[in-house]
Amino acid sequence: MGSTYTKRSTEEFKRDAIALVDSSGKTVTAVARELGISSESLRGWYRRAKADRGEDESGELTSAEREELKRLRKEVREQQQTIEILKKATAFFVKENDR
Repeated sequence: MGSTYTKRSTEEFKRDAIALVDSSGKTVTAVARELGISSESLRGWYRRAKADRGEDESGELTSAEREELKRLRKEVREQQQTIEILKKATAFFVKENDR
């Protein structure tokens, strides 16, 4: 149960840190230093938040797009496995009928 709390508080911390960058007028580096975290971490969170809000011009995927891509890739893998099984089954039945 503790891990859920930790994850939620971590997400909340990230949101608060990002909001601080937006509202304070300070640089990511300055805010990160004040919060005692690495500027690389905060910069990554900030970029992701901007992408999720559609404010990022880098072409980075939003979190929703990432999730959809992950789901679609899994679906494609499963369908490819099904196709392979059907090919083998078809070949088996063709051989059986030739006897």
